[in-house]
Amino acid sequence: MWSWVAHRVTGVAIFFFLLVHVLDTSLVRVSPEAYNEVIATYKNPIMGLGEAGLVAAIVFHAFNGIRIILVDFWSKGTKYQRVMLWVVLGLFVVTMAGFLPRHLMHVFGGE
Repeated sequence: MWSWVAHRVTGVAIFFFLLVHVLDTSLVRVSPEAYNEVIATYKNPIMGLGEAGLVAAIVFHAFNGIRIILVDFWSKGTKYQRVMLWVVLGLFVVTMAGFLPRHLMHVFGGE
């Protein structure tokens, strides 16, 4: 059940990010100065942590989405759904372990 909840929550979070992204990018056509001001507000550590959260949401949502497809369309999917959940969590950890150190160094000025 928790993977179901996490899949919905990450989906909604990704949707709202895309909505904000389209809105702030469209500002460039209205006022390039306003666009530059908005983009400048994103260059802080809190937004850097938000970017890490966004990547985590996308990675989990993608891997879990593949698991859901396999459960729905593979004849043995329901039998192996728990094993596939552990595979998803393992892939998530490995992917984030590769991403987070470099990203956090960049956010907090380690480069």
